Amino acid sequence: MMRFYLLSLGCPKNTVDSEGISRLLQQAGYKAAAKPESAQFLIVNTCGFIDRAREESFAALRELARRKRRGQILIAAGCLAQRYGRELVTAVPGLDGIIGTRRWMEIATLVQILRAKDHARGRPVVMTGDPLGEVTKVTRGALQGASAYLKIADGCSAPCAFCVIPAIKGPAHSRPLETIVSEAQQLVEKGARELILIAQDTTAYGHDRGERDGLPTLVEAILAAVPALQWLRLMYAYPQHVTPRLIEVMARYPQVCRYLDMPLQHGHPEVLRRMNRPHDVDKVRRLVADLREAMPDIALRTSFIVGYPGETEDEFLALLDFVVEMAFDRVGVFTYSPEEGTRAAELPSQVPTEVKEERYARLMEVQQSISLARNQQMVGRVLKVLVEGQSEDLSVGRSYRDAPEIDGLVLIKGKLPVGEMLAVRVTGAMEYDLVGEPVSPVGQ
Repeated sequence: MMRFYLLSLGCPKNTVDSEGISRLLQQAGYKAAAKPESAQFLIVNTCGFIDRAREESFAALRELARRKRRGQILIAAGCLAQRYGRELVTAVPGLDGIIGTRRWMEIATLVQILRAKDHARGRPVVMTGDPLGEVTKVTRGALQGASAYLKIADGCSAPCAFCVIPAIKGPAHSRPLETIVSEAQQLVEKGARELILIAQDTTAYGHDRGERDGLPTLVEAILAAVPALQWLRLMYAYPQHVTPRLIEVMARYPQVCRYLDMPLQHGHPEVLRRMNRPHDVDKVRRLVADLREAMPDIALRTSFIVGYPGETEDEFLALLDFVVEMAFDRVGVFTYSPEEGTRAAELPSQVPTEVKEERYARLMEVQQSISLARNQQMVGRVLKVLVEGQSEDLSVGRSYRDAPEIDGLVLIKGKLPVGEMLAVRVTGAMEYDLVGEPVSPVGQ
């Protein structure tokens, strides 16, 4: 039996696509291999969003190409493949196939072509354009332990000046509600206790079909179809698209995690204008107030870019003040990375690297004290925790305040069953993590 080795890099949206690639290949009769040396096909689902992600993807491809033995076939998939296409041919000698974000559903076709092709005398097969016809339908959900990512849309129509995603993925395209609900049912039947809805902008769900409030409608449909679901988490919300109805639906259903990931990118209106982002900072303040009024225990996560072209010291200080004022539970900080083909890369007054790094460190230092204070407010509370790992005398899990891989953990005394939901009393707090002890199993 032919085997494939799949390395997935980048964000959860890539993880979902990787699960789809794997599922399609297995349906076509191929078997997954744990190590590259055991496979005939080597596939890297790449990320091409920022410098570090591109470097990691190039390094992975080149390493596999260097170690590739005779008869093995190397394929680049994902964002890097979509963005650079044929340029990868010279950048990664030994590459046999390239398939982009708009064509990965045709992975089995590409593999079939490559099996029949004599690569010793040919150039790589490139599939990065729009699909040429009907392609195989595949579930867009990735189950990892008791949690599952469920992609609700592809592409993005937001015009952010710094971002290449629309060029890589194309405009936003919402998936059919009935399909998503069916996939949610399948994931819960397979053991998922938490579903995490993802897209480039989940709050834009349905906008391409003329629906203003598509996301809350989808949330209600999922909860009606899978009443046994414990947690439903929303990621990647665009502030301009968080509607009163969405807030009301989040507050009304206990299964919806009191958590919202809402990347804001900056706190100064002029920087936001240059980013071509929503720049009414007072409106953001009102939105945060509305969220906290409706759900006093909500955990808010956001992300900011420092060192954006033209960012002055005064603008950066305004961002620091905004962070202190808003007291977000979780904050991710990125130094600006100029991306080829974006308007931001052509802006004057690019900020020196050392200034970016210094501002990154200052913002992180400010946020650490805020995160610690927010965590200390949890001490004494009993939280539902999803256990995800264990050792002899310690278990680790997540509360509703923690999205997988990007937020903190709850460290629990004792060896507890992985995949279970437990009630945990918080006994201590650190900058990012909580410490607790089990009270009793929790069921809903």
